[in-house]
Amino acid sequence: MDLGPSPAAASKQKILVVEDDQKIARVLQLELEHEGFEVEWCADGATAIERALKGPDLIILDLLLPRIDGLEVCRRVRKHSSVPIIMLTAKDAVPDRITGLDTGANDYLTKPFSIEELLARIRVQLRSHEPAPRLLTAKDLVLNRDTHEVVRAGKPIELTAKEFSLLEFLLMYPNKVHTRDEIFNSVWGSDFLGESNLIDVYIRYLRNKVDVDADDKLIHTVRGVGYALRV
Repeated sequence: MDLGPSPAAASKQKILVVEDDQKIARVLQLELEHEGFEVEWCADGATAIERALKGPDLIILDLLLPRIDGLEVCRRVRKHSSVPIIMLTAKDAVPDRITGLDTGANDYLTKPFSIEELLARIRVQLRSHEPAPRLLTAKDLVLNRDTHEVVRAGKPIELTAKEFSLLEFLLMYPNKVHTRDEIFNSVWGSDFLGESNLIDVYIRYLRNKVDVDADDKLIHTVRGVGYALRV
């Protein structure tokens, strides 16, 4: 089966395999290394906790482990890390799956499983945990999240902290129409008590700085709905 290009092609990502069955662990190691991953293996929960805190990109965690079981490993790792965890177990009852997910696992796969399905689930988890892009762009507008600089057509634009956050939010979802409530909750927070026309005021501020000298306007009003950044 053609699984497409390896997700680790650009740079090796490390997967920690926690499995006390040596045969299963060996198969996983060979398959994952074939896909371009760097693989570390351990067979008990105590060692798994220690190695999990060294920064793997993903953990494949068996539920039934000696010394400390997989659920407790997951609980302890979650106190210190958001690393994706795919839990493996022979227990396929719904309550068992719910317990695993509630403990902090990102996904749950029952034995026996196909390696193709596991690889697909690994790709999903690694994609969802990729770091957000540091540069957000729309046509000739560029926002740098690290330096908090905004440039349009090569000219720097000075924004306040809240104007920057609002523009960042709009750039994250180009062409999507956002209601005023969505913008308010995402940029100001649901607990903030502000004026009813606060969103309209800040949209006007942004337009006066981002669109005022541009022939191609980016920030648009969708009457009766909200606002969108069109590209």
